[in-house]
Amino acid sequence: MTTPLDAAVTRVLDWAAGQQPSAGTRKVLAVEGRSGSGKTTLARAVGERLGAPLIHMDDLYAGWDGLERGVTALRDWVLEPLAEGRPAVWQRWDWAAGEYTGHHPVPDADWLVVEGVGAGGRLLRAYTCGVVWLESPTAVRKQRALARDGQTYAPHWSRWARHEDAFYATEQVRESADLLILTEE
Repeated sequence: MTTPLDAAVTRVLDWAAGQQPSAGTRKVLAVEGRSGSGKTTLARAVGERLGAPLIHMDDLYAGWDGLERGVTALRDWVLEPLAEGRPAVWQRWDWAAGEYTGHHPVPDADWLVVEGVGAGGRLLRAYTCGVVWLESPTAVRKQRALARDGQTYAPHWSRWARHEDAFYATEQVRESADLLILTEE
C-alpha cells in the first residue's frame, strides 16, 4: 500500500528526473511551506533517494526573528560558492548561545536539498532548479509542530507565523512553486 509520503516522494522524484544543474554542477531543490507542513519529512525522504545532502533552514535562522538572515546566509555560504565552483561551508545557529557556530562543509553530490521557510525565496531562485511547496491546514500544521517541538515552540508559534506571513506576502513562493503537494494527514 502506497502511503501519502511515498506518493509525494515519487512525484518529486519524477519531476526531478528532468532537472538541470542550478548552482554550478549541483541541482538544488527547495522544499518550502509553513511550519508543520511536512517539509522536513518529505525533504529527508527525497534527499535519501537522490543521495543528496540536506540543509535545514532551522539551522540557519538567526533566532526567532532571523528568517531573512537565514535566507541570506544560505545564499552567501552555500549557493553562491557552489555556483562559483567553490566549496560551500555553512555555520549552524546556536539557539541557546545566540550566535553562529561551527563549520559544516556541504558534501559533494549531484543534488542538494534545502528545506524550510525561505528556501524558495526570490533571493535564492537563481540557484534552485525547483521549489516544492507543501500545504496543510493551519490546525494540522500547529498540531504537528507542537508534537515535534513541544513547549519549546509553543510560545513562539504566533511570532513565527507573523514572519512567515510577511515573507510569503512579498516573496510569493507558493505561487511560483514548481510542485504543490497537499499534506493533510
